[in-house]
Amino acid sequence: QVHLGESGGGSAQAGGSLRLSCEASGYTGNCLGWFRQAPGKEREAVATIYTTGTGPFYEDSVLGRFTISLDTGKNTVFLQMSSLKPEDTAMYFCAATTRYSAYCSARDFDHWGQGTQVTVSD
Repeated sequence: QVHLGESGGGSAQAGGSLRLSCEASGYTGNCLGWFRQAPGKEREAVATIYTTGTGPFYEDSVLGRFTISLDTGKNTVFLQMSSLKPEDTAMYFCAATTRYSAYCSARDFDHWGQGTQVTVSD
């Protein structure tokens, strides 16, 4: 059974930083990632990474501001978010694949955690 447990969300001022963590277990694929969903919008992939720690891949709007990383020993994936903007406000979800994905594409992710809220104010 796949288990994805996020933590680290909260509130920040614009320009600030937050770090999200996700303990992942039970997945059988080769990719982990972070997605987000803002009110009234579709869920989108923010950053993905191979379970070997290589990759990673970023959504254009977070490139240079967010960093995804993996502690393979602890089965934990992190998302370091810096230079936060109000438009980063969303529910953030940890995600995993249960099958092989060639490029850790968003469409290949099939399990998500419960999510953690991130709110960025001006």
